Amino acid sequence: MEFRDNQAIYLQIAEFICERILLQNWGVGEKIPSVRELAVQLEVNPNTVMRTYEFLQQKEIIFTKRGMGYFVSDDASDKVIAYRKEEFIENELPQFFRNIHLLGIDFSDLQTRFDHFKQENF
Repeated sequence: MEFRDNQAIYLQIAEFICERILLQNWGVGEKIPSVRELAVQLEVNPNTVMRTYEFLQQKEIIFTKRGMGYFVSDDASDKVIAYRKEEFIENELPQFFRNIHLLGIDFSDLQTRFDHFKQENF
């Protein structure tokens, strides 16, 4: 995994985990990699992964079973979508709106591009 400079690593790892949940690579109730396993896989400090897991527990996306590890929560997909929507609206959308205003891009142009994107990718 290549990390970006503009966001904390633990949050980028959280995005990685959330994406796996949305793609159903890790299903409801399924055990996710241990802190050490994921740290080795991503080549990061285990403390960073631990911080990620604590963050995701606070968001109720994952939960821990004492002595057994971390697992995907029952409503993890809904929680991930809500979290990512909030992050997108607060952090990315303002810059997006600024750019379309500065560049004079019309919403109808965006709709056409978006429709084309959906056809090509989904």
